[in-house]
Amino acid sequence: MRLTLRVWRQPDSGSEGAMVPYAIDDADPAMSFLELLDTLNERLAERGEEPVAFDHDCREGICGACGMVINGRAHGPEPTTTCQLHLRHFRDGDTIDVEPWRAAAFPVVRDLVVDRSAFDRVIGAGGYVTAPTGSAPEAHATPVPKAAAERAFEHAECIGCGACVAACPNGSAMLFTSAKVNHLNALPQGAPERESRVLDMVGQMDAEGFGGCTLTGECATACPKGIPLSSIAALNREFLRAATTSPPASGR
Repeated sequence: MRLTLRVWRQPDSGSEGAMVPYAIDDADPAMSFLELLDTLNERLAERGEEPVAFDHDCREGICGACGMVINGRAHGPEPTTTCQLHLRHFRDGDTIDVEPWRAAAFPVVRDLVVDRSAFDRVIGAGGYVTAPTGSAPEAHATPVPKAAAERAFEHAECIGCGACVAACPNGSAMLFTSAKVNHLNALPQGAPERESRVLDMVGQMDAEGFGGCTLTGECATACPKGIPLSSIAALNREFLRAATTSPPASGR
C-alpha cells in the first residue's frame, strides 16, 4: 500500500518545527505503525538524511513510551498504543499526519519526542506506600477485600503514556493522577499516606502546568488501558476528604 506521512520535524526544543511529507510506496498492511517509522528511518539514513526521532521501548503495549498523535488522535484511530496500531487500519493512498503530544507540560525535545518527566514528579510526590525495613511480610498478613483488589488492579493498569493529556483540550493530567492515587488508596497498605498522597500529587500536578479538568471525557476515550472516567470523580472525592480532614501543610 502507498502512504504519505506528514511528520513533525523539530531539531530541538529551542527551534521551530514543521510538518515534512514522506512517501512510502510499499508499506505492508501487517506492519505496526512503529515498523513503518523504522522503514522510513532506514531510507532516510541511506540517503544521508536525519532519521525521525520517536520514543519506543517494549513495543508490546506495556511501557507507554510510544506516544504520538496520529491524524489528530492520541495513538491513532484505535484505542491502543502506537506500537500495537497496524497499517490495516488505514487505506491505500492515505495521507497520515504524525505529531508529538501537544501539552504545555510536555515540551518537545526533538521531532516526536516529548519530555514526560512531569509524570515522574507527580508520582514522586505521593505514589508510594510505607515500606518498613526488615524481612518481607507474609503475603496474607494484610487481608485485601476482593472489591478493593479489583479496584486497585483496574487503576494499576495505567502505563503513564500521556495519551489522556494529549487528548484533553485542556491538557489535563487528571485521569493519570487519579489512576495513580486510586490504585494505592484502594489498598490497606496505602492507608497511612491516603490523605497526604492525594493532596501532594494533585498539588504537584498543578505545579507542573497541566490544565484543569472539565470532564469532556476525551481522556478516557483515548486511554489504551481503559481507565474509566469515573476515576476522576473518585479522585475528587479523595481530595475533598483529605482537604477537610487533614491539617494544611506548611506552604500549602
